Amino acid sequence: MLKQIYFEQEDVVALARDLLGKKIITFFNNQKTSGIISETEAYRAPEDRGSHAFNNRKTPRTEVMFRSGGCAYIYLCYGIHHLTNIVTGPEGTAHAILIRAIIPFDGKEIMAERRGKPASFKELTSGPGGVSIALGLNKEMSGISLLGPDLWLEEHLVYEDGEILITPRIGLDYAGIDASNLWRFVVKSTPSSRKKFKTY
Repeated sequence: MLKQIYFEQEDVVALARDLLGKKIITFFNNQKTSGIISETEAYRAPEDRGSHAFNNRKTPRTEVMFRSGGCAYIYLCYGIHHLTNIVTGPEGTAHAILIRAIIPFDGKEIMAERRGKPASFKELTSGPGGVSIALGLNKEMSGISLLGPDLWLEEHLVYEDGEILITPRIGLDYAGIDASNLWRFVVKSTPSSRKKFKTY
């Protein structure tokens, strides 16, 4: 299991790259599900206009982001999708990493049931909303610890630079110049990697 000191590192962009290959695990209602993280996006407060904590904006929703790294920030997007982020950095530094895709590992049938899809569905755990549903996570769990017993991360695979794509983040037109930051990391071989981008 990854320790809190791992999540407290200050370089959120480097951590977003390093999380690729880590296993994320949930254990709810005696059901274990897990997947290998294959796509991430970094959000670096306070200067990042794409971050919910831009300019250190603190609200009841974003309060979780200002905690010490090692918990999850989960919010509802467009009133539909629950998006799961890993809070990083020391207390008071509201960095976060969005988990955009995972490769199913444990409990694929459970994930499929949660999503209402066949287990053979190619993009069962692609897209941040799909990831949250598959892992059984929702906004009511925002602030949950990443140190177990319900949610935790483990070492699993190490991807070489040539296996990773780096791109601008998705859907951040409102973020001005920060929309072009190359802070999205994708494992080339996963379904979420639909286009060719600059190699990291």
